[in-house]
Amino acid sequence: IIVMGLVVAKLHFGADIAAQTVYMQKLFGIIGVSLIIQIFWGHKLPLVIGPASVLLIGVLASISSGVSAIYTGILVGGVIVSCIAFSGMLKKLQPIFTTRVITVILLLVAITITPVIINLIFSDKEHQLFNLTFSLLFIMCLLIINKVLKGVWKATTLVWGILIGTGICFLTTGVPSYDSTALSNTDYTNLFIKPEINIGVILSFVFCSLALIVNELGSIQSVGHMLKADNMPSRTSKGIGITGLMNIVAGFMGVIGPIDYSTNPGIISATGCASRYPLIPAGIGLIICAFLPTVVSGLLYIPGVVMGTLLLYVMTSQIAASFQMLVGESAVKDYQSGVIVGLPVMVTLLISFAPADALNQLPNILRPIVGNGFVMGVITVFIMEHVVFRKK
Repeated sequence: IIVMGLVVAKLHFGADIAAQTVYMQKLFGIIGVSLIIQIFWGHKLPLVIGPASVLLIGVLASISSGVSAIYTGILVGGVIVSCIAFSGMLKKLQPIFTTRVITVILLLVAITITPVIINLIFSDKEHQLFNLTFSLLFIMCLLIINKVLKGVWKATTLVWGILIGTGICFLTTGVPSYDSTALSNTDYTNLFIKPEINIGVILSFVFCSLALIVNELGSIQSVGHMLKADNMPSRTSKGIGITGLMNIVAGFMGVIGPIDYSTNPGIISATGCASRYPLIPAGIGLIICAFLPTVVSGLLYIPGVVMGTLLLYVMTSQIAASFQMLVGESAVKDYQSGVIVGLPVMVTLLISFAPADALNQLPNILRPIVGNGFVMGVITVFIMEHVVFRKK
């Protein structure tokens, strides 16, 4: 929540501490409420919830369209997700998402977020060499810590990463001055957005929502299989449906929508606890944080290089999961199946690192789609898998 939320808040509001604080307060509240609803009325599984990285991609691609257009897109995406879940269309859509398609989607999320990671790591122009060295050494330390630690210590690697990384940066580059008057201009009157229809942005978030369904399916099914939970079809449809509804609420409130995280089996294994009830005080705690602006504003001073490195760590785990699936399911057996995976990745790389001047020449309605490396990668893998190299 901290890493993903701060990235988006800074993208939207720059140096406006008050606006960033309100954004984070709303995000804490949405995630806390989503967690409690899922535990009691949704999938009823011990699943950790957080901001959807796949929606961050849509935000990045549409940032020039404005806040209202972006979160209207998330709202519409939430409507689509909930309709698909509650209408029973999931069974019809599942054959489209083959192992190769899912693997590519996981890879594309990590690749598309890479420019954000680069910008965060090198955000401090005065200490770029230090930031590069720190980032490379720090991520190795995080991976070693994750390997060595056991139980709850292993499950809280990211928390220790935030604390230790921030402390090292403050000792090396100095502690930023805390502006106690920054929250005096906080405006709580505009808690909701005014919907703004932008067809290109909405279409972009439609593809992001399809990927969100894939991620949500994977998270629910993996934990359900691990725990041998009963009535999984009902749990799955309820879980995805509520995720869609909470994305509608998040979009209306102007914050990035929630999703269940795929790291849950690892957390369950590390802690030895598969009960969903410990997540209730977690959800309550998040809701309480939403009403503590002073505490939330303190999080805004976490150095960009620390957030960038933690995001790099999270995306490394995502790439590892995709490779694990690729090998475990024998999804690449020959040259053709390799091309199905390789071309979408290359298309995404091409667009993600294309010159801004080239993308700006696109018509406004096409820019959020053609200029979105993730969306173009997903379209490419669908075409390669189900058209060009289609098998009976």
